[in-house]
Amino acid sequence: MNDSPQHAESPTTDSAPTPSIESSDRSLGPSPHSSPDEPRDQTRDRSSERHEPDPRRWKALWVCLVAGFMTLLDVSIVNVALPSIQKGVEASPSDLQWVVSGYALTFGLTLVPSGRIGDALGRRTVFVVGVVLFGVSSLACGLAPSSALLVVARLVQGAAGGILNPQVSGLIQQMFRGPERGRAFGLLGATIGISTAVGPVVGGVILNVLGEESGWRWIFFVNLPIAVAAVVLAMRWLPDPPERDRSRRIDIDPLGVALLGVGVLGILLPIVESGRGGSTVPWWVALVGVGFLVVFLAWERVYTNRGRTPLVDLGLFTVPGYSAGATVGTIYFGGFTGIFFVLTIFFQEKLGYSPLLAGLAVTPFAAGSAVSSALGGRLVERFERSLVTTGLAVVLVGLVAVDVVLTVVHGPSIGWWLAAPLLVAGVGSGFVISPNVTLTVARVPVERAGTAGGLLQTGQRIGTAAGIALVGSVLYSGLASGRGLDPAAALRVAAVLVAVALAASVVDLRNRRRRSQEEPA
Repeated sequence: MNDSPQHAESPTTDSAPTPSIESSDRSLGPSPHSSPDEPRDQTRDRSSERHEPDPRRWKALWVCLVAGFMTLLDVSIVNVALPSIQKGVEASPSDLQWVVSGYALTFGLTLVPSGRIGDALGRRTVFVVGVVLFGVSSLACGLAPSSALLVVARLVQGAAGGILNPQVSGLIQQMFRGPERGRAFGLLGATIGISTAVGPVVGGVILNVLGEESGWRWIFFVNLPIAVAAVVLAMRWLPDPPERDRSRRIDIDPLGVALLGVGVLGILLPIVESGRGGSTVPWWVALVGVGFLVVFLAWERVYTNRGRTPLVDLGLFTVPGYSAGATVGTIYFGGFTGIFFVLTIFFQEKLGYSPLLAGLAVTPFAAGSAVSSALGGRLVERFERSLVTTGLAVVLVGLVAVDVVLTVVHGPSIGWWLAAPLLVAGVGSGFVISPNVTLTVARVPVERAGTAGGLLQTGQRIGTAAGIALVGSVLYSGLASGRGLDPAAALRVAAVLVAVALAASVVDLRNRRRRSQEEPA
C-alpha cells in the first residue's frame, strides 16, 4: 500500500462527487495552524501535504487495540463471576448490581471530558494515564476484602476505561489517512465485537482453571501484565504529545463538564439499574438528565460565543454524516449487545449450561464479526454507507433465523442449532460497527477527533444500557405469570432496535446520495 503523503490527494478512479473518507474534511473551519484567511480547500490540501505517515503507526495501533480490548472485556467478563464474588466478599444483590452497573456508569461519564483533554494535552499522555489508572484499580478489585471496596474499585476502573478509549479513536484519526484509516477502524471494530462476545468465555475459563473460590480475583489480576506492557510500549510507539504554548491556559470548560456529567448520569442511572431486574431509582430521574443535557447544549453555545473553547464544539453536529452516524451507532448498540445478555442467561438458567459453555455458544457471532470487521475496513472506502446498511440488513436476517430456531427447537441441542444464525448476524455486525465509525468521523478535523470519539462512545454506552434494560424487562416478564424466561420475545425487541438502526442508515444513505448529486464534481 502506498503510504506517500501524496496518496491522500489522489482521487478515486470512479471520480464520484461524494467526498472520500480519507479527506478528513475540515468542516469545523480552518486548522488552527493555518492562516484564518486561507480558503478551506487550500487548508485541507496543505494538511494532506504536511501529513507524513509515522512508520510506527501499526505497532502503535496494536498497543491501542490491546488496551481498548482490556477495558471493553471488563464490561462482560465479570458477569459469569458474580456468584463467586457474592460468596467471596459476602456481597448483597445490590452490591453485585453496582459491580456491573457502576463500571458502565463511570465509563460513560468520563468519555467526552477525557476526549477533550486528550485533544488539548496530547493523546499519548492521557492514554498512559488511563492505562495506569486501569491497572491500579484492577489490582484493587482483585485484592478487595469487602464488597464496598470492590464497588469503589470498579467505579474507578470504569472511569479509567472512559479515559482511555477516546484516545484510541483519536489516535487512529491522527496516525492514519486514506484507506489505511478504514483498515485501522476495521480492526477497532473487530476488537469491539470480539471483546463484547468473549468476556463470558474468558471468565469461564479462568474460573474453571483457578476455581470459583479465588478465580474471580484473577479476572481482575489478568489485566496487570497487559497494563504494564501497554504503558511501556505506548511510551515507545505512540506519537509524541504536540508542543503547546505553556503561557496559554488550557480551557477545559468546567461548567460544561459538570452539566454533561449530571445529564449522562441522570439518564444512565435508572436505566442500568432497571436492567438488573428492578430499580430503586425512579424513571423521572432520566427526564431530569435530559433537561441537564439541554442546558448543557445552551451553555456550550454561550461559552463559544464568548470566544472560549467549549467541551463539545457544537459544530460537530453540523459535520456531514456525523449526527446520522452517531444515531445509527447508538440505536444499533442498544440492539446487538442485548443479544449476548439474553442468550447467556437463557443458556445457563433455562438449559443448564455452565458459564464456559454458555460463553462458547455465542462465539459464532464473535467469529463472524471479527472476520467481517477486518474486511469491512477495506471495503468502506468503496461502498461507504451502503456497506453499513447491508450489514444491518444481514444482522436482521440472522436475528429472524435465531427467532425461528428458538420457536422450533427445544432442549440442550439448541446451542448447536443457533450457531449458524449467530454466525450470519455476526458477519453483518462486522460490516456495521467499524465502517459506521469510519464514516461518522470521516470529516471531523483531527484536532477534534478525541471529543468526537468520546461523544460517539457515550451514545454507545447509553444505547447499550437502554437496550439491555429493555430486553431484560421483556426476558423476565414471563416469570410473574409463571411462563418462565422468554428469550424469543426479548430477542424480537433487539431485532426491532436493529430494524430502527437500519431505517436510520437508509435515510442517511439517501441523504448522502442527494448531496453527491448536488455537489459539483
